[in-house]
Amino acid sequence: MKKKSTNVREPDAKKIAALVKELLKELGEDPSREGLLKTPDRVARSLAFLTRGYRQNLKAVVNGAKFSSGTNHMVIVRDIELYSLCEHHLLPFYGRCAIGYISKGKVLGVSKLARIVDMFARRLQIQERMTEEIANAVMAEADAEGVGVVIRAKHLCMMMRGVEKQNSEMTTSAVLGSFRNDEKVRGEFLSLIK
Repeated sequence: MKKKSTNVREPDAKKIAALVKELLKELGEDPSREGLLKTPDRVARSLAFLTRGYRQNLKAVVNGAKFSSGTNHMVIVRDIELYSLCEHHLLPFYGRCAIGYISKGKVLGVSKLARIVDMFARRLQIQERMTEEIANAVMAEADAEGVGVVIRAKHLCMMMRGVEKQNSEMTTSAVLGSFRNDEKVRGEFLSLIK
């Protein structure tokens, strides 16, 4: 898994706001009109929030929430909402994530799986890479026997522009360990997340 820097500084809101003001002008708008007066500042705050995953790290997100478990059964959390920005057009994509893993004596706090999804979604992303990053993170933090991640998402870059296909949905999956090597495990996971 590619390591991200954990010492990423907070974005410069004033600089972003100034750039947004210039962008508005370039688009033919008047940034001094009433409806746009505070837009540069709002966009700067919004972008800082939507990209906060760059300023998070996996250890802090999990925060030691690993618990002993006498079982090694499959754990599944489905329908984890996610919202991200496509790195190609800076337009949103949104959907749901299912995560399954088989523990080797330790389980993660259930909310930590959702926080891991958020950490990777709150970056400029492509869905394929994000799916793999989530799977690798869960595998590492849970010290799992195997992990499966499936994401289904709608991409506004495909819905609002380009081919303009409003009903399209992209599905990506990543399977590691026993989920990759054992067809029965993979099949059980896929049947349970339907």
